[in-house]
Amino acid sequence: MSYPSAAPVRQPGGRGLPDTDIRRTAAQPQISEGRPLASLWLIWAHRQFLFRLALYALVASTVVAFLIPVRYESTARLMPPDNQSTSGLATALAAMSGGSGGGALGGIAGDFLGLTGGKNTSEIFVGILGSRTVQDKLIQQFELQKLYHDRRMADARKDLGDHTSISIDRKSQIITIGVTDHDPKRAAAMGQAYVEQLNRLVAELSTSSARRERMFLAERLQGVNKDLEAAEKEFSQFSSKNTAIDIKEQGKAMVEAAATLQGELIAAQSELQGLRQIYTNNNVRVRSVQARIDELKNQLEKIGGKGDETGTSSQASDSIYPSIRKLPLLAVPYADLYRRTKVQEAVFETLTKEYELAKVQEAKEIPTVKVLDLPNIPDKHSFPPRLLIILLGSALALGMGTGWVFAKTTWDTTDCTDPRKIFAQEVLATMRANVRKLGKNGSGRLSFEDSVKRWVPSQRDDDAALK
Repeated sequence: MSYPSAAPVRQPGGRGLPDTDIRRTAAQPQISEGRPLASLWLIWAHRQFLFRLALYALVASTVVAFLIPVRYESTARLMPPDNQSTSGLATALAAMSGGSGGGALGGIAGDFLGLTGGKNTSEIFVGILGSRTVQDKLIQQFELQKLYHDRRMADARKDLGDHTSISIDRKSQIITIGVTDHDPKRAAAMGQAYVEQLNRLVAELSTSSARRERMFLAERLQGVNKDLEAAEKEFSQFSSKNTAIDIKEQGKAMVEAAATLQGELIAAQSELQGLRQIYTNNNVRVRSVQARIDELKNQLEKIGGKGDETGTSSQASDSIYPSIRKLPLLAVPYADLYRRTKVQEAVFETLTKEYELAKVQEAKEIPTVKVLDLPNIPDKHSFPPRLLIILLGSALALGMGTGWVFAKTTWDTTDCTDPRKIFAQEVLATMRANVRKLGKNGSGRLSFEDSVKRWVPSQRDDDAALK
């Protein structure tokens, strides 16, 4: 009986393919041929394995997506600063940089002072929002070190920066502040805190001419007010002690009164001389005129201040007004105190007017923070993208499973005498030997070796199959 020449003949002691390998090789197309149909057939042949793998990956990705802590993002939008206000704030930052040896805000000054054409830009606000001063305020206000489990302020600043995004629209220069947090209310509160800190620092750091003038006038007003109070107190004490209400008017009134009394005295003396020609000194009319003359003389002495030099006149001490003799002595200190008080009043009024004008001008020059959109309380989480995680996880597992199918098929169809396969088997054998040595110290190490044996056929397995 003759056999077909195509039938394989097994040589004794030789190495050939077993029957199972012959059937598997005949049934499966060669992947090396690169035909699309062969690849599709191979995927179809392992469809159950790939379906289970995709299902497991779908479940695992879903669990992971829902286990990741959610984050909520609150956004606020700010209008760009006014054109006339940016230069003053940039000058403030430059002064701060030069005066304090550089700081969180001082390092921003050089960039802002070099802006082309001095145009307004929102980058100065962004620089302030990202400064260490603002970050430290927020960390202290919301206790972020405890929230982020950070021991150092530097780590807390880094975590805060990771949870904060600040961007600028290059066309409209509108600033967008985004804060993410696990609590939506805290995210909105932190966004509002950013706006408040920005407004506060802009007002504090503005060194415009109106602000410098206002600060100077405020200091001068305090000094002038103290001088005015001292002058008014001294003037009132002097006037109260000497009954000097108005020296000029008082002198004029007393001279007029003295002239009137002098005229009446002369008239009374003339009448007395006429009566003495007719009556004796004991006459009632003579005595009456004589008494009137004495009273007029007494009043003239009081007005004139007779006896003030010796201080023995009781009449002078009884007068509630200063005498004509004392008016010239009181006039000089009175005029000096009066002039000093009036000067201080005039200076105080002038500085008050200029101070109010400087406050108005400062309010115009300080770049106020105009909020376009207030920080909102988000009602939908922004992270994680659960659907994307589920789809990517399933697709990645399916791709890795497909790659494993192709790799395993290529390995199985490769000839055992192929030098590349022999080299790979040698490497794997060495790895198994090393793992076996490590497994002696713990049974847990054998699981990796078992997994390697399960997925990668060894040279010993091939020899057993041939035998």
